Amino acid sequence: MALSRAEMDAKIDEHFGYEMRDDVEGVLGTLTGDVVHDVVGWPTGPAEGRAGARPFYEALFADLSDGKVECLRRLHGENFLVDESLWRGRAVGRPFGLEGRGRPLAFRLLHVVEFSGDGAIARENVWVDLASIQQQLA
Repeated sequence: MALSRAEMDAKIDEHFGYEMRDDVEGVLGTLTGDVVHDVVGWPTGPAEGRAGARPFYEALFADLSDGKVECLRRLHGENFLVDESLWRGRAVGRPFGLEGRGRPLAFRLLHVVEFSGDGAIARENVWVDLASIQQQLA
């Protein structure tokens, strides 16, 4: 069954909301049990299932804080969306292996998200503007 744009937007906004609250269980609850979670360039490569995605979110929430996501553009297809966003917050840990030291940080993200028929996220591909992060934290 095809999801509407509004249904897809509601699910990705729910997902991002849990991320902004550093709520690992909430984020994982937006994913299917057999999700493919792929943050391009992440050292462990694509992860499968909620248990496979958990370590990424635990590391992310330890490294970044006070995050806000501003959607810049969304494109929709049948049971998928592409979201270009701007993340702003603070680097408190070692995001992407770089010393944060509590400094402000802003970078663009590109999400390609596929949804299951029941509206959960079945695949999440994320591209991060690592060059911008490196420039700000160097």
